[in-house]
Amino acid sequence: MLITPISYPLNATVRVPGSKSLTNRALLIAALADGTTTLTNALFSDDSRYFAGALQTLGFDVSLNPARAEMSVTGLGGRIPAKKAELYIGNAGTAARFLSAFLTLGRGEYILDGDARMRERPIGDLISALEPLGAKLGPATTDNSSLVTDHSQICPPLKINASGLPGGKTQVAGDISSQFLSALLMVAPYAQSPVEIEVTTGLNSKPYVDMTLSIMRDFGISVERDGYKYFRIPVTRYRSQVLYPIEPDASAASYFFAAPAICGGTVSVESISRQSVQGDIAFLDVLAQMGCIVEETDRCLQVTGPTEVRGLDVDMRNIPDTAQTLAAIAPFASTPTRIRGIASARVKETDRVHAACAELARLGVRVDEHEDGMTIYPCAEFRPATVQTYNDHRMAMAFSLIGLRVAGITIENPGCVSKTFPNFFEVLETLRAPSPSGTCARKGRGLG
Repeated sequence: MLITPISYPLNATVRVPGSKSLTNRALLIAALADGTTTLTNALFSDDSRYFAGALQTLGFDVSLNPARAEMSVTGLGGRIPAKKAELYIGNAGTAARFLSAFLTLGRGEYILDGDARMRERPIGDLISALEPLGAKLGPATTDNSSLVTDHSQICPPLKINASGLPGGKTQVAGDISSQFLSALLMVAPYAQSPVEIEVTTGLNSKPYVDMTLSIMRDFGISVERDGYKYFRIPVTRYRSQVLYPIEPDASAASYFFAAPAICGGTVSVESISRQSVQGDIAFLDVLAQMGCIVEETDRCLQVTGPTEVRGLDVDMRNIPDTAQTLAAIAPFASTPTRIRGIASARVKETDRVHAACAELARLGVRVDEHEDGMTIYPCAEFRPATVQTYNDHRMAMAFSLIGLRVAGITIENPGCVSKTFPNFFEVLETLRAPSPSGTCARKGRGLG
């Protein structure tokens, strides 16, 4: 797909779909609760459809209404109906991690598998944390998973031999993915005894754990904690919610927040707030440091691009999903940009550190690759090229932003955005149209 540059300052208002992270967490918790919960503004994408489909395969009553962006789940109080199931979850990381823990609550044999990339994404830290709680799971290709001693190399497919989760004390590493901890936290109330979790390393993506704890509270469960090192979860039950609204996706919004930094002008994103429980809303702070003006109204967040974008040195370990968005802005800055703390991004949908560096270099941008990130230098002359996406939705969305300013940028495999934002390119096109008069009139709090 060829991206046509926009030759004038932006003046647009957009709406992004519901949060993938919130949708998938809410689906899991709704299935554990007793009764029916309807998610409103739910995300309908590859990842959420895989998750919802897995619940249906397991015997749950899940109703999907894409036209209304609603998903209804009838939870069974911790019971999993199916005694045997084979689940395919593509390259949906949240589904793989959350369902692996969820299935230990069942009673039967389950196989969890994904696509070729998912079979390269490590899940051993979660297995190591579930085993002390009494779970029995391991590689589906190994007859006796107890013989597998190097858990760090374990990837799907997994076999879960479930007979309920006894509970107790365990430890989990937090430096590969915070989703391992989130998975443990969400299923822990349904163990047969209280669960105590100690995080043995530094924790990446802390805001995602805060999000998990927030949604657990929304469904009636509070967790005792000592910062991000220790968590204690009692034996208790979630309360179903008649309606549970899903916030617009802050990660998806990051591309539209970033557009004015590249093209100039102003873009407003509707129905999202600085008070969002999603950690990626902090990307606005990064834009403010680069010189953008960020303002909030009662109905939206607005970003206005600066006269000159400043490079910066920033640790993005808590918001790694927006690192590629920053990488797309950085070549337009007046000074170099150093992105740190995102080593965990190497085990996402692709090795995002290497992929971003490779594609920036393809476009003529000077970039240094580091183990935990990259340094990107200002670029005076870009080369037209076809950007490889590595079947990674965030590569496609982030690098399309460069095409809004630079002629000759083509995105290979644009359909990969269906993973989290199926109509991304349609929404991107709306940046060419001016905002309706009076929409999100600028007022309220400036942050830049």
